[in-house]
Order: sequence, then structure tokens, then C-alpha cells
Amino acid sequence: MNCLKESFVIDLRRVGSAVLVTVRWAIVPLGLPNSQKGSLRDPFFFWKTWSFMYLLYLDESGHSHDPNSEFFVLAGFSVFERQTHWLDAAIEPIAKRFNSINSSDIEFHGSPMRTGKDGWHGIPPSDRVQAVVDILSLLSNSQLKVKVFASVIEKSLLAPDIILSQSFENVVTQFDNYLATLYLRKNPQRGLVILDKTSYERKLQALSHFFKHQGHANGKLRNLAEVPLFLDSKASRLIQMADLIAYWIFRYYQSSDDRGFNLIKPYFHTYGGVQHGFVKSVTQATDERLNNLTASLNPFPIATI
Repeated sequence: MNCLKESFVIDLRRVGSAVLVTVRWAIVPLGLPNSQKGSLRDPFFFWKTWSFMYLLYLDESGHSHDPNSEFFVLAGFSVFERQTHWLDAAIEPIAKRFNSINSSDIEFHGSPMRTGKDGWHGIPPSDRVQAVVDILSLLSNSQLKVKVFASVIEKSLLAPDIILSQSFENVVTQFDNYLATLYLRKNPQRGLVILDKTSYERKLQALSHFFKHQGHANGKLRNLAEVPLFLDSKASRLIQMADLIAYWIFRYYQSSDDRGFNLIKPYFHTYGGVQHGFVKSVTQATDERLNNLTASLNPFPIATI
């Protein structure tokens, strides 16, 4: 269509804590007069509305087929997409402690940070531990409103081939339920799951599509905008934070080390006074072992940020 003029109107509207952005535009064909006031008549009128969304960053710890570990953890956190910049900005100064010139070379990764391997070789244990504590302490930031979601499966209870799919179902359905509660409170939001690039990529995307269109054990996914997105953890501080969360939950169950877990535990998603964000499938013996832990001889330091 040949057009004489286009008129764009941007409308910002708040619904609960969400901001809806509506862009409207009118296209006026040649020969159609304007009114005396100079405004466009409305022969063709289009509009589109976007709502901002919540992002769920996930990573796994342990491996479903590894005979040397007893547990598999899929865990991470959700954050409102407008808060990702501020969370990344809070983590970046921690990276600069270890490389002030090129902090992007620093990757926060749970196991290497604890053991001093890979890029963490030669860095004093006290500095590595302090970095872990400072990053996990960001969960307590009341302005960011981060919520932790996690699944823990004791591998002896399930066949290896279904551990990953069950873990993903556990976490993503609780995230979807969380978004549903926002909708009921007149705050409609969509969600997007973001994971580290792994060999699981195609399987998890197929599972997400299946859960949305065919259903899972408790219904269908109704609030996710798209199948999961996979990123290189090297490029994302928030994937790295999810890695630390997953690792220290795994460390708690695998090695009875509750130091990192205690920093994470208060921030599992709860609703109506009930904890929904943490789904576990473990033996009674595991629960008894963890219920009888003694205080660590090497407690974590206090956060410095």
C-alpha cells in the first residue's frame, strides 16, 4: 500500500507491578484527507501490546548417569527481566577482584571455585569463598526479589534415563505455577527459562513443547513465552549465579556441607506460607543424615556487599 503518512502512539499502562507497552499506528492511504485539527483519521489502525516477563536461570549439578555421585540437582532463580541489569552489575565488581583489567575472563563456577582448579588455581581459598558468599548473598536483596527454584533427586530412586526429565518437570511446573499466581493477583506475566548450553538442549526444548501442548503430570504449561533458551555460561553472570546455587545445593546433599545451602534455603519460592520452589525426592536415610549435621568447623564468612 502506498502511504502518505504513519502515526505512532506509544501507551504505557501499569497492571499491578507490570508495565504493559502498547504501540499503535495508523496508516493513511494517499488521497485520504486529514481533519481540520491536523490529526489522522483512522482508516487502518493496528496495535500490539507487550508485557515484561520473568526469567528463570537454571543449571544442573551432578549427572544422571555418573556412578560417582548419588544426587542430581537442577536449580536456579527467577528474576523480573528489568532487574537483570542490576543483578549483573552487582556481580561484576566481585569478578574485578580477580581480574580488574579483563573481568570477563572470570567465570564463577561452583566446583572449580571450591577446589581451586581451572581458572581458580592459585587464588587463595579465603578469596574464593568470599566471592561465593557475596554472590549468594544477593538472593537477600529485597529490591531484586529473587526467588529460588530447585529439584533434588536421589538417583537410586529413579531410572537414570528419566532423572533429567523429572527434574525439569519439577522445576518448570513450579515456575509456571508461580506465574499463574501472579495472574490471579491481576499481574499477568510470561516466563522464559534460560539454561547453560549442554548436551541436554534438544531434549529439554522438546520436553517444554510437550508440557505446553500435551501436558505433564499436573496439567499443561500455560505461562511460558517460548521453549528454553540456552546460553554459554561464560557470557552470562546470571547463569553463573545459577551454577553456584545448583552446586551448593548438590554439595549439601552429596557431602553434608550445609554452608552454601544455608544461604540459599530462605529464598526458595513460597506462596501462602508453603514452600513450592523446592522439590526433592530423597530417601528417609538422607533426610535423617541431614537432620543430624553438626556445625561446620570452617564456617563461611560474612558477606561484604
